[in-house]
Amino acid sequence: MSFDFWAVLAEWPLLLKGVAWTLGLTAIATVLGMAVGVACAWARAWGPGWLKWIVGTYVELIRNTPFIVQLFFIFFGLPAAGVKLTPEAASIIAMVLNLGAYATEIVRAGIEATPRGQIEAAVSLALNRAQVFLRVVLPPAMKKVWPAMVSQIIIVMLGSAVCSQISVEDLSYAANLIQSRNFRAFEAFIVATLVYLGLSIAVRRLFDWAGPRFFFGR
Repeated sequence: MSFDFWAVLAEWPLLLKGVAWTLGLTAIATVLGMAVGVACAWARAWGPGWLKWIVGTYVELIRNTPFIVQLFFIFFGLPAAGVKLTPEAASIIAMVLNLGAYATEIVRAGIEATPRGQIEAAVSLALNRAQVFLRVVLPPAMKKVWPAMVSQIIIVMLGSAVCSQISVEDLSYAANLIQSRNFRAFEAFIVATLVYLGLSIAVRRLFDWAGPRFFFGR
């Protein structure tokens, strides 16, 4: 049996487009998903009882159902209720909701690890609740949980491969299209696997570098 990886690599524009879509979806989902996670973590830790219940229901629903089911519900199920979305929009919403639910629990763990005396000291300095949370509680909390957060972002990026099932032209879509053209399935998916591995390493290193500089201080 002979292998012909060049037959796959010759389709580099298609692979590059797939990488661009994968990174684009991940970037948008990361920004919005982390925002959702921080807001929901605040709600679960400091919010009123009714809001804790709503956020808790959302978190448990997302964390205990498969991502592909969530994606299919948004893309195929919502049109029955009159909400029709493009494949790209449905993918972004599904990824944001998924990351947001996991990020909620990750950030909440960091918030609850904040010493009570630190919060009381901030209150004694006449800081309001928003200032205490944003300036005193959130930065050290994010620092504590940053490795777990980065791992979850990478999991969501890798999970985005199923978005090809609704015709999003990401990396897995490109690999499948290439193997359908030249029947080099082994080579196509080996290349896709190596590219996903490279993306995961690159994204982790990027966030490990960016975290101390932009998210929770040096």
